[in-house]
Amino acid sequence: MKNKISEKDKKDWKDFIKNKDKVEDKDNFLKQNNNYTNHMEIDLHGYSLEDANKKIFEFISECYEKKIISINIITGKGLRSKNTEDPYSSLDLGILKNSVPNFIKNNPELMNKIKSINFDEVVSKSKGNFNIYLKKK
Repeated sequence: MKNKISEKDKKDWKDFIKNKDKVEDKDNFLKQNNNYTNHMEIDLHGYSLEDANKKIFEFISECYEKKIISINIITGKGLRSKNTEDPYSSLDLGILKNSVPNFIKNNPELMNKIKSINFDEVVSKSKGNFNIYLKKK
C-alpha cells in the first residue's frame, strides 16, 4: 500500500521548515503544571542489577525530596534476560522485575519513604512495571 502525501501536507511542511519561529517547549509547559510533579517514571532497561539498585535508591530518594506522590518503575518482563544461561545466577532474582522490588522491600531507608508498593503488578507475568506510592515529606 502506498501512502500519498497530499499537496496541502507538502505545503504545510515547507511552510513549517521555512518558519523561523521557535517550536513551543511542551516539557517546560508540563513542568509548570502542578500535576507534573505528582508522578515520575524511571526505565531500568539495560541496567545491571547493581546499577539498577543504585539508581533506584537515588531516584526514590530524589522523588521523596521533591514531594512526588507516585513512581512508575519500568523493569521489563525479563523475557530476554540471559540469567537462564548462567547456572550460578538465580532464575527468580537475576531479573530486574523481581530483584528491584526485593531490594526496595529490604531497604529500611527506602521503606521509610514509601506508603505502598503494588505487589500485584510485581508478580504479574504480563507486566514489566510496578507503581510505588510515597509518603508525604
